[in-house]
Amino acid sequence: MGHAHNHNHGHSHGNGHGHCHAPADFGRAFAIGVVLNTFFVVVEAVFGYISGSMALVADAGHNLSDVLSLMIAWGASVAAKRPPTSRFTYGLKSSTILAALANAMLLLIAIGAILFETIQRLIEPAPVAGWTMVVVAGVGIVINTLTALLFISGRKQDLNIRGAFLHMVADALVSVGVVVAGVVILMTGQVWIDPVTSLLIVAVIAWGTWGLAKDSVKMGLHAVPDGIDENAVRSFLSGLDNVSAVHDLHIWPMSTTETALTAHLVMPTGHPGDAFLQEVAHRLEHDHGIGHTTLQIETARESCGLGHAAHD
Repeated sequence: MGHAHNHNHGHSHGNGHGHCHAPADFGRAFAIGVVLNTFFVVVEAVFGYISGSMALVADAGHNLSDVLSLMIAWGASVAAKRPPTSRFTYGLKSSTILAALANAMLLLIAIGAILFETIQRLIEPAPVAGWTMVVVAGVGIVINTLTALLFISGRKQDLNIRGAFLHMVADALVSVGVVVAGVVILMTGQVWIDPVTSLLIVAVIAWGTWGLAKDSVKMGLHAVPDGIDENAVRSFLSGLDNVSAVHDLHIWPMSTTETALTAHLVMPTGHPGDAFLQEVAHRLEHDHGIGHTTLQIETARESCGLGHAAHD
């Protein structure tokens, strides 16, 4: 049969199937989140410096990194909507993966800076204004919770949006910790509680950063996205009528919301027709969340060449 390969694309983009393919409607959420959190960073940093609270200063630094993270994620979500070009044939969809990785790196930098200042404060304790900590951190709880709610609907479909959501939730929890620390300082007068609270904030940031970094690196390396079972996909393709073998199966993230698949199907009875390919693409999207499918039909395994056996 030589190499007369048929490349067929089934791009049914999930109308009614419940698969979100873009952070299309989060521009307003990003804008509101950036404005609110920029305002709060300034307030928290100023009052943290005035009150002598390292916990407030640490949280301000964390919130500043979150503002930068929101801006990066926002820019990536806009870039992901740009159409393909002759050089970037997938468009700039993968910029959302780069944004998630950049956000993780920013958080690591913030952790280092906060940790350095906190250790200094542990070595040289200083008086802290407890009421200032309580009031400012209380405002932070409100702002971070409101911002988190802006992203709650997209947190399961998009790593970029999930990163923004988790940042805001973590910030709200950290602010709760600062409020508690302020109350305890007011009750006991123990100033060491402030830098210890700052260390706990660093631990919370580090925990969230590890998860975000791990997921974004996996996506950058084209690992099969979480939630997609490669064995289940292979079994589905192998069980199709007249398919005798499946090889060169690849599943990878095109962005934080879109997944692609390519596979070679060995069908000795010949090409099954476009209706078959469209139905397979529809099933892959509906049942497995894979929205971009390319299938290559072969009438014999050997027609693809000997080199492909290693890719099974």
